[in-house]
Amino acid sequence: MELVPPSEQFKASFLDAVREAQATGSGLGDTLSFDVTDIERDFPAFLTHLRRFEPGHTLPEGFVHSEYLWLVDGDTYLGRASIRHTLNARLREFGGHIGYEVRPGARRQGHATRILAGSLRRARELGIEAALVTCDADNTGSRRTIEKNGGVLEGQFVVPDHPKPILRFWVPTPN
Repeated sequence: MELVPPSEQFKASFLDAVREAQATGSGLGDTLSFDVTDIERDFPAFLTHLRRFEPGHTLPEGFVHSEYLWLVDGDTYLGRASIRHTLNARLREFGGHIGYEVRPGARRQGHATRILAGSLRRARELGIEAALVTCDADNTGSRRTIEKNGGVLEGQFVVPDHPKPILRFWVPTPN
C-alpha cells in the first residue's frame, strides 16, 4: 500500500469508491456531491480539478495551497488525504492541515491510520512540525486514528456552520 498522487490508473476503483460512499451516505461532503457521470466522462478534467490548489496555481481568495494523495493497494483505491500546506483562519478553526477519508468497504482495517501517518510524513517535508487535525467529537474511529499517530487533544469546540462539536488535535510530524 502506498500514498500516491491521483492518477488515471485508479479511475475505475475511485469511481466505485465514490458510488459506494454515495450509496451508503457515508463520506466527506465533496465525495457525496461528486457527479460520477461527469467524472467518468472526463477523468483527466477531474484530475486537473483536484490539482487546482497545488503550488504554482493562482488561488481563489480564502484558499491555501494543498494537495491530494490517494491510498492505493495495487490498482485499488482505498482512501485519500488532503494536505494543506498552510492554515488560514477557517482551517485553524476547522479542517486543519490534514483531512482524510477511507472508502466505506475498506474501513476498520487500519487504512485511516496509514493515510494519516503518510500525510504526516509529507507535512514534515513541507516544513510543518506539528499538524492540526480535526474530527467530529462523536467520530471515535477518527479520534483513535489521530491518537495512534501521536495527536494531542487541544480541546472540543463548537464551530459556526458545522452541525457537531469538533475535536482539535496537534500531531507532531516525524523527523
